[in-house]
Amino acid sequence: MNIAEFFQKKGVKRFIIFGLIVLILYLMRSMINLILLTFIFAFLMDRLVEFTAKRIPINRKILAVMLYTLIVGLLTWGLVKYLPIITMEISQLVKRITAFYAEPHDNVVINYIESIIASKQITAYLENGLSFLLKYFSDISKTSVQVLIALLLSLFFLLEKPRLKEFTSKFKDSKIAPFYYEIEFFAQKFTRTFGKVIEAQFIIAIVNCTLTVISLVILGFPQIFGLAILIFFLGLIPVAGVIISLVPLCLIAYTIGGFIKVIYVVVAIMIIHGVEAYILNPKLMSSKTDLPVFYTFIVLIFSQNFFGVWGLIIGIPIFVFLLDVLGVTNKEIQVETRK
Repeated sequence: MNIAEFFQKKGVKRFIIFGLIVLILYLMRSMINLILLTFIFAFLMDRLVEFTAKRIPINRKILAVMLYTLIVGLLTWGLVKYLPIITMEISQLVKRITAFYAEPHDNVVINYIESIIASKQITAYLENGLSFLLKYFSDISKTSVQVLIALLLSLFFLLEKPRLKEFTSKFKDSKIAPFYYEIEFFAQKFTRTFGKVIEAQFIIAIVNCTLTVISLVILGFPQIFGLAILIFFLGLIPVAGVIISLVPLCLIAYTIGGFIKVIYVVVAIMIIHGVEAYILNPKLMSSKTDLPVFYTFIVLIFSQNFFGVWGLIIGIPIFVFLLDVLGVTNKEIQVETRK
């Protein structure tokens, strides 16, 4: 077999093109926030439009515009009314947790828990998450521009989806047809795995956040808005998010009510986690995406080191996508939402 025949093999071409895609994304890493936000918005809004269109007989384009107008209106209203409150409460959370760690504790149990937290890198994840929230809510102008551009791009995608498909299909007969077919292969796998896992994570995060906030209100916690934002973002992290969220909740519970309040919080979170594990996950994700906890933590550690806070959110979906590309799963990965 000569070199030309070697490079004509389908597996070799696919590997080379995949490497080229990774290289292009690496060179565009300064735009990664915009790329990820656009894809996530486009995928989630497309699913929402399809879900709504099945129940309300209305033109797809009109429905997309109405939903985007509603979401942008709610975001604008929420930012104007609650942004100062959320920013202040997140700052207070950071100060409260920092002060707790700075103070010496005579309690053996507290010291033991702190040592466990430090050894499991949970502190690093928590600090990154808090810094991420504080940075993005403080530098809201830059974040708002990125979100606005991503929303506009995703809206144009939805409005012109049929035309985009028709135009893109013309590449099948072009001089770059082999490249196009490989891109189509990876795009289909990416949408089927990454997109649908992200969708499931968002639904789970919303449900977990709602149930947790209700529990915290009942328990008399302060800074509810700040905690709600923190819990939602941590809820996007599979498995580890629940454990990480326990750290600030238990620290705050200890400062406002001692060990009895900590026990209440732990019981509430365990019940909510039970709802996620035994009700939400089986409905939203098949067993194909149910990775062993060891693999989950290994992927999160590596993805956080390479991609920062984004890695905690997209690490598992990317890993599942790579498993599908490599053919590790025998059947098509299914992630189904409730209908």
